[in-house]
Amino acid sequence: MVSVNKIKLIQSLIKKKYRQKYNLFVVEGIKNIKEFTFSRFSIKNIYSTEPISFLKEGQYEIISYEELKKISFLKTPHDALALIEIPEPRVDEISEIQLVLDDIQDPGNLGTIIRLADWFGIDQIICSKETVDVYNPKVIQAAMGSLSRVNVVYTDLTEFLSHTEIPVYATDMNGENIYTASLPEKAFIIMGNEGNGISADIRSVCTHILTIPRFGKEQKTESLNVAMSTGIILSEFFSQKEKLKK
Repeated sequence: MVSVNKIKLIQSLIKKKYRQKYNLFVVEGIKNIKEFTFSRFSIKNIYSTEPISFLKEGQYEIISYEELKKISFLKTPHDALALIEIPEPRVDEISEIQLVLDDIQDPGNLGTIIRLADWFGIDQIICSKETVDVYNPKVIQAAMGSLSRVNVVYTDLTEFLSHTEIPVYATDMNGENIYTASLPEKAFIIMGNEGNGISADIRSVCTHILTIPRFGKEQKTESLNVAMSTGIILSEFFSQKEKLKK
């Protein structure tokens, strides 16, 4: 049985200030919880409405569906919910392709970008301090377990990028055609805010500007969703990288 105090604590974690206060975030669904079980994250509590095959008895608590509804952030709760400790932030060694996010605000976009990074084997994302909190429940749901393998850190991007010798690529409606550009094997790829794109300060430290050309006859579409754009850009970078191996 989940105590009243524990219910209040879990419910408070929908807000960033309480996630920071208690150093905890919520993951829902047995499938997603499994991803975090075998990762660097430390799980504090697991509540489930059914037995969990990959865990031993005592590693989780069986509760009723009614109790799960009281602690879940979903309209239709999944089968389980876990409280996981927020790890100490760290910046890992820069990989060949490094994603950088400049003031991404939509939780769904950040979660999808984390999944894309995981798909392409990018194990770290560098975010501006204004980017949406990675432990927001909507980010966690959209990432679908990929956060367990992708390190997301927040920093002053202008300061961070000002001291690198690695090429810095930004995306914009006006830039070099990504399909005709010669792309490097090692680079920072910056994705900008949903409404305003790359900020002026960040643009000043960029070495290259890329664009995804429109091929439609009327070309009236104003822009692409930032997560969709990220997928297209990563695909082209890795496509060229694979061709160089042949």
